[in-house]
Amino acid sequence: MKKIVTALLSCLLLLNTCITVAFADGTDDAEDTQAVNIMDEINSVSLTGAKGAILIEADTNKILYAKNAEAQMPMASTTKIMTAILALENLDLDSIVSVDERAYAVEGSSMLLEKGEKISVRNLLYGLMLTSGNDAAVELAILVSGSTEKFAEQMNAKAVELGALNTNFVNPNGLPTGKNNHYTTAHDLAIIASYAMRNETFKQIVSTEYIKIPWEGKAWDRVLKNKNKILWQYEGGNGIKTGYTDAAGRCLVSSAKRDGMQLICVVLNCPDMFGDSMSMLDYGFNNYERLKVISSGQDLGEVKVNTGTSNLFHATAACDIIVTINKKDEANVKTNISLTKEIDAPVFSGQKIGSIEVTLDGKVLSSSDIVYDGPDIYRKDYMYYLKGILSDYFNFIN
Repeated sequence: MKKIVTALLSCLLLLNTCITVAFADGTDDAEDTQAVNIMDEINSVSLTGAKGAILIEADTNKILYAKNAEAQMPMASTTKIMTAILALENLDLDSIVSVDERAYAVEGSSMLLEKGEKISVRNLLYGLMLTSGNDAAVELAILVSGSTEKFAEQMNAKAVELGALNTNFVNPNGLPTGKNNHYTTAHDLAIIASYAMRNETFKQIVSTEYIKIPWEGKAWDRVLKNKNKILWQYEGGNGIKTGYTDAAGRCLVSSAKRDGMQLICVVLNCPDMFGDSMSMLDYGFNNYERLKVISSGQDLGEVKVNTGTSNLFHATAACDIIVTINKKDEANVKTNISLTKEIDAPVFSGQKIGSIEVTLDGKVLSSSDIVYDGPDIYRKDYMYYLKGILSDYFNFIN
């Protein structure tokens, strides 16, 4: 009997545990993705002769520079960014296909596909994004949807899904339609490109300067060279796509990454598309930074649990919180951690226990819930004690 009492007293001892909590999905510069929040001082900077232009930070889509970014304009072969997205999301990249006759001898830039030629989907994507093959675009569209018309419907549906609401696709390659019904905005195109760059295969393809791929029926390989000079002329350049038609002028979606910050630049109808894009990218890297305000594993404070199977846990950051700011504003960034100091059991995994808000001069840059991410903590009621007594008793008699 003495052993039973001892065991009972032991089960009544309070346990201290340290549990990691996670941040629920919150906002991170969400408002800055809207055109209404582009600051006057950004618009006043003259960086490009483009008819429409924008520079964003890709992790948050925060606008760093904009010029006529909401005006609808034709976008030529930068259309193919969306074509690549749908191909990547709907096709087996390693499957070998026979080129449809509808993809043969398509006008404009071409990877010179032959009717019935055997080629992998992956290599079609390289032909699409490096040499800007209009024929590759048609073939991929047919593979995904059966026709270019149905594919355009899918392109438009995807644009709406991404929030590119001022865009309309009529074909998969950006060739002129003569009806002014194939268009986008610099802002929409940046949103589409930002989404595409989150796909690792897309990033690999658009950062490739040149590649050799098999050419069926030939004694030599196809050599595909990227038309995007940003890749070799700009430090950190890693994408994305050029475009030109008489109607659209020179168009370029470019990207570069330095010190962990990925920028995406769009210029539409821009005579000096490479030079202006480099100037815009320079502006972004010279004036903006990604500032880490909370580090993964950082202790956020203690939370006391009343009448629980554990009486205490430490809230610990499960991920980094990083905001994009102008370098001159770093000293004015404030981080407010609001954490429940005391809570009654039970406490369940996923339960909100606080919040983190990052502000700059009163404007919210990022907000996230703090949620409990440990094992459930149950309340110590009479059933809990009874279970403990019975467990100790049966262990004793055995």
